[in-house]
Amino acid sequence: MMGLSKRQTVLVSFMLFSLFFGAGNLIFPPFLGQNAGEYTVQAILTFCITAVILPVLGVIVVAKFYGLQNLASKVHPKFAIIYSVLIYLSIGPGLGIPRAASLPFEMAVAPYLPDGSNIKLYLFIFSLLFFIIAYWLASNPSKLVNRIGKVLTPSLLFLIVVLFVSFVFKGEKVIAQAQGAYLDNPLVKGFLEGYMTMDTIAALNFGFVISTTLASLGISDDKMKIKQIIKCGIIAGTILALVYFMLSFMGMCSSGVFSIQENGAWTLRCIVHQVFGEVGAILLAAIFTIACLTTCVGLITSCSQYFSTLTKKITYMHWVTIITVFSFLICNQGLNTLLSLSVPLLDMIYPMSILLIVMGLSHNLIGHINGVYPVTIGCVGFVSVVYALQNVGITLPIVSSLCQYLLWYSLGLGWVVVAVVTIVGCFIMNRLQKS
Repeated sequence: MMGLSKRQTVLVSFMLFSLFFGAGNLIFPPFLGQNAGEYTVQAILTFCITAVILPVLGVIVVAKFYGLQNLASKVHPKFAIIYSVLIYLSIGPGLGIPRAASLPFEMAVAPYLPDGSNIKLYLFIFSLLFFIIAYWLASNPSKLVNRIGKVLTPSLLFLIVVLFVSFVFKGEKVIAQAQGAYLDNPLVKGFLEGYMTMDTIAALNFGFVISTTLASLGISDDKMKIKQIIKCGIIAGTILALVYFMLSFMGMCSSGVFSIQENGAWTLRCIVHQVFGEVGAILLAAIFTIACLTTCVGLITSCSQYFSTLTKKITYMHWVTIITVFSFLICNQGLNTLLSLSVPLLDMIYPMSILLIVMGLSHNLIGHINGVYPVTIGCVGFVSVVYALQNVGITLPIVSSLCQYLLWYSLGLGWVVVAVVTIVGCFIMNRLQKS
């Protein structure tokens, strides 16, 4: 069976890149570079594991299992529904979509408003227009490839390259010493910062969108579909990595120029202002709006497609309307509020998402082991919840103290040891039962 043409492959790859590249992808790499300073290279390499490699693998494994719910059902059917709903809500209207809409305003509009302006009113107007356009784009998912792949993504990449090249030749460059956790453990800190892009979780949503897109382009054979997704994923992942290196490079070179603030939006704004002056506000607004709009549309589409499968009474367009309106209301809470909510939530569900992807890819090797999915995901989920609660000041008697003894627990990676031990334990028990 024939696969995609070269032109179709490029367009689908561009579409996948744009679905991933949104709010967090813009603000976290330059913030990483500014904080990591001299250790930026080490940090961005591990950052790409959780922000590039795992998301691409996530798209592949979800397509392989014909949807997130089928993959999660390997743990338990009820877990599949609860986990899938939680993932779609967190990456969608609960956090991901509102963040994608609030970032361009906080980044490229709010700083240039006159003193004394009613910020909440301007955010309301901006987000209203933003979600009207997103609603229109999401209303016809079959046209996403052309609308995003042909126009929005090439425009976004062009603007980012213009900013990077201009910074290389005109920007002031002073590399400072690494700060905080980047000084002690840049590899681990970079890995954990990749969580904040939320792309590994988003991949569990976008896998279904890409699979549907390929079906609309005439790819119905399962093996061919996986082959095309792998090809498009590699291209999209390569572009993502290159953009991350450009953004983190600018942050690194600015680490000794600008003081560190609470998020990377401020870092990029300073860089653009340094290179282009006041005119740079227009470039910045265009970059952030396009990037966040494409991700927002992808999230609305994937969430609406999933929820429309749960009930026949509420159609896809009904869900598009519900999710868009709800996200619009949540968006008006502000960027920093949304970022503060995302950390504990990601600490809870990210390890389970990573493990599901890894186990799904290794299904032919471990799928025959009795109980390996529920036991492993259950143990990892438990440790992740304890760690997340502890980070927000909630400790569980005895349990929190015992978890402290886990290797790498203080680094946020205690779940890795738990995953390895439980998988090996399930394998040993399975062999003993058979013998």
